[in-house]
Amino acid sequence: MNSPFTYKHTAPLEAGKQPAIFLLHGMGSNEEDLPQLVKNFEESHHIFSLRGPIVHNPGYAFFTIAEVGKPDRDVFDKVLTFIQSFIHEAIEEYDLDPNGITLLGFSQGAILVQSLALIMGNAINSVVALSGYIPDFVKEEYSKRPVDQLNIFISHGDYDYVIPSQWGAESKDYFEALGANVTFKAYRDGHGVTPENHQDLLAFLKDQ
Repeated sequence: MNSPFTYKHTAPLEAGKQPAIFLLHGMGSNEEDLPQLVKNFEESHHIFSLRGPIVHNPGYAFFTIAEVGKPDRDVFDKVLTFIQSFIHEAIEEYDLDPNGITLLGFSQGAILVQSLALIMGNAINSVVALSGYIPDFVKEEYSKRPVDQLNIFISHGDYDYVIPSQWGAESKDYFEALGANVTFKAYRDGHGVTPENHQDLLAFLKDQ
């Protein structure tokens, strides 16, 4: 892979065209954080877990923040382009099933996977966005593709003091208005993934 990203990859047991899950972590984390959420799919899917390129103690970040709810546009645009290129290159190099592409992200990662869903559209099969939002400039200025075939799972904690829970609900409404098939779940939690949330996202992925 000719990629600027450090990443972790596990391959399924069977050869041939197989589906893939791409994982994007939150600020201050790394590529070891999210694979545990999709361990059930290691035998059937390629799993790619990317590390953000920016050092942000105690880990890494994919982009910087100008202020709450506003990623630095230049950095965000570049990393989104790099991730999109990574996905396309992985499809070619690992002979992935192009109809079985799933993106899963938490916090910063959830912001990115929702933005990628809008610019890649139905080229993605499913998206899991845990505790994120869609930046206004993505909604207002990005060139978007149809998402009427997209399945998306959006979840948020009612007591999230990092990213307001209302923003998760707004993402649900936005994707539904565009015709996507949306599953939305709220939990009595803060900024994290509860066991119930984990079970719900696994059930969603199994249905894909």
